[in-house]
Amino acid sequence: MTNEFTAIVEPADEGGFWAYCPEVPGANGQGETVQEALDDLAAAIELMLAVLREEGIKRASATATRETVRLG
Repeated sequence: MTNEFTAIVEPADEGGFWAYCPEVPGANGQGETVQEALDDLAAAIELMLAVLREEGIKRASATATRETVRLG
């Protein structure tokens, strides 16, 4: 399964590039090239989603069930 996210890439003031994902607040990346910034952003998105998943699971009540929703 493939998930797609929006990447906004901009030149950094100090050189290189930075990128962020509007769908995943807090996920951003940077690099000397656009591809490095995108690779860094992809890793940040994975990390943020894992953290959010774990936090959500911890907040679930004892009677809650865990299901999977697939996109795409």
